Amino acid sequence: MIEAKNLTKYYGRTKAIENVSFKIEKGEIVGLLGPNAAGKTTIMRILTCFLPPTSGTAKVNGYDILEDPLNVQKNIGYLPERNPLYEELTVEEFLNFVAESKGIKRKKEKREKISRVIEECGLEGFEKKIIGKLSKGYKQRVGIAQALINDPPCLILDEPTIGLDPKQIIETRKLIKNLAGKRTIILSTHILPEVSMTCERVIIINEGHIVAIDTVENLTAKLKGMTEINLEVEGNPGKVKEVIESIDGVKEVEIIPPVKDGINKYIVRSLKEKDVRKDISEKLVNSGFGLYEISLREMSLEDIFLKLVREE
Repeated sequence: MIEAKNLTKYYGRTKAIENVSFKIEKGEIVGLLGPNAAGKTTIMRILTCFLPPTSGTAKVNGYDILEDPLNVQKNIGYLPERNPLYEELTVEEFLNFVAESKGIKRKKEKREKISRVIEECGLEGFEKKIIGKLSKGYKQRVGIAQALINDPPCLILDEPTIGLDPKQIIETRKLIKNLAGKRTIILSTHILPEVSMTCERVIIINEGHIVAIDTVENLTAKLKGMTEINLEVEGNPGKVKEVIESIDGVKEVEIIPPVKDGINKYIVRSLKEKDVRKDISEKLVNSGFGLYEISLREMSLEDIFLKLVREE
């Protein structure tokens, strides 16, 4: 559905992106993750034909961005970081304007499409509201509605939840998730939870280069050199650490500050091929220590991102 091949963009002598290649299948939601100035917005502007690449190319729904940019744009709904709204218009007036600007002229078709996106984006009851008087969350819904008005198979969203409050973020994420399967979606963000809560795969970009493309689960499995176990144990921390370190397969024991006289938290790192949880629990209990918690520690997307960027 979307395929980029060796996309490179220079602004004068300044590199924005270099040799960026990826493929996104029909119906996928893929997160484009990276810090500010990593090259995310440049990629989106190239895919939407707002900006030509210095070299390389891309296809959207079979149309080449260099050879057939008009058909590329017809197949994409785009929400830029700065939401393109006319705030003096009502929601209905604005969507009517956008529909006409995208070539939807017949009254019946226009009415049907406006009605569909209003329902799809949860804007029922807001049709006659002035956009400038809406909350930022509802303005973002209007922005997504304008991107959907011509029923495009691909949707590109640049930082769709930036500046929203926690309730609005949850609502916007839910809206995006509900579009899954119906459309191919690229979602650009520098907010780590955004990707793990919304996307099926992640493209991690840093300083204009792709450093990883995969699911969060697969990246975790590849990057985790050892199994990590969370422990909460009552007893002298030095002696608890000594007992755990004596178990075959345990490589490292870390006491999590603050260290107290009573119950302390630990991270135990062991060989991936050996599950030592049973040995740990038996040895601690037999040694007279109180075991309050034992669980596998999941690698967060933040851990993955930092590890990949450092290696890069």
